Amino acid sequence: MKNENWTAENIPNLKSKVAIVTGSSSGIGYEAARVLANKQATVIIAVRSLNKGNKALDKILAQNKNSNVKVMELDLANLASIKSFAKSFKKDYPQLDLLINNAGVMVPPHSKTTDGFELQFGTNHLGHFALTGELLDILINTKGSRIVNVSSSAHKLGNINFDDLTWEKRSYSPWHAYGDSKIANLYFTSELNKKLKENNLDILVTAAHPGWTATELQRNAGIVQFLNNFLAMDITKGALPTLRAAIEVGLKGGEFFGPNGLFEIWGYPIEVQPNSLSKDENIAKKLWEVSENLTGIKFNFVRKMAKASASV
Repeated sequence: MKNENWTAENIPNLKSKVAIVTGSSSGIGYEAARVLANKQATVIIAVRSLNKGNKALDKILAQNKNSNVKVMELDLANLASIKSFAKSFKKDYPQLDLLINNAGVMVPPHSKTTDGFELQFGTNHLGHFALTGELLDILINTKGSRIVNVSSSAHKLGNINFDDLTWEKRSYSPWHAYGDSKIANLYFTSELNKKLKENNLDILVTAAHPGWTATELQRNAGIVQFLNNFLAMDITKGALPTLRAAIEVGLKGGEFFGPNGLFEIWGYPIEVQPNSLSKDENIAKKLWEVSENLTGIKFNFVRKMAKASASV
């Protein structure tokens, strides 16, 4: 893989491709959706707030009136909303070429999802786990489909406590809970990649992190917002690792992309290495089993040929 200064100019025309980008009303999700739309992909802005989603849509259309973009409601902190979104999407679209699991919650006060999960773990990991499971059949039946899980360099803070996933036994640490959710993204990526290969399925799953990028996600992190003025990249560069993970040819699955600069804080996207704990296969396997039990979502890796559709 070449480690040149990869930019959005490296992305080919994506006409006839269909992409979902979660959390794409702002930040790197918005930028990824905008770039994909400009490359002529059909893009679903999947967001909790339709008002914010429509504002993002208006911005994209103002730049390129020929963009094929649609806003759909998706609350990743609500399993019923995830099921409803997946059902609506599959009713309206025969294929899904690219699922970018981007949406996230970052260091809020201790709170829970609709279904009682700790908010960051429940949204950032379990929500995307459930969404991917609900969309797996259409991904299987779309030739060459791809899943990108957006993690963070904060995965290095993660160390999942399976005995206290809701943080009721311990004093709540927003940053460590965030780290848990982000290392969970990497466990999910590696275990899903393993299962896809075991089932000989033509789906590629990769991961990415944006380095230090100034986004609305950091509204609860005061010191981070302050340091943004000196250290952060803007979203046009911060979205590049996600886009490269989504587009790069010749990948085997399980790759992790991030910036090439000092400490992976900024720079152009290259393949990077997560920490050693995130590569623990036993934890990844256990997390998969726990995630299936908590969400009630069982992944079905069987291809349903009668409903097969292929992208061009």
